[in-house]
Amino acid sequence: MVSLYKGEISSKPVRVEFSLEGLDTSCLLNDATYQQIKDYVLEHTGLHVSNLYIAQVKAKHGIIERDCYNKAKTEGNRVPKCPPEKEKAIEEALRHFRMI
Repeated sequence: MVSLYKGEISSKPVRVEFSLEGLDTSCLLNDATYQQIKDYVLEHTGLHVSNLYIAQVKAKHGIIERDCYNKAKTEGNRVPKCPPEKEKAIEEALRHFRMI
């Protein structure tokens, strides 16, 4: 427990210690990086997946992504769709990391 109050500024350093022991930290581990997902898929299926395919599968499952600032300037560009076998592998990785 920490109490904060307004008072005089001290030149002495303040040291705060806390322990995560006994706390449920599973919610802190829910976000895997794209590289972790790629590594998991490669290790378990031997498939190489791209960031684009991972983003498509995450969007399909409603995982919020930030806007892409590297969008094409012209319209009508072809965006490849994630093949079904890679989609299943990515979904399995997302389940492993408890993201879906």
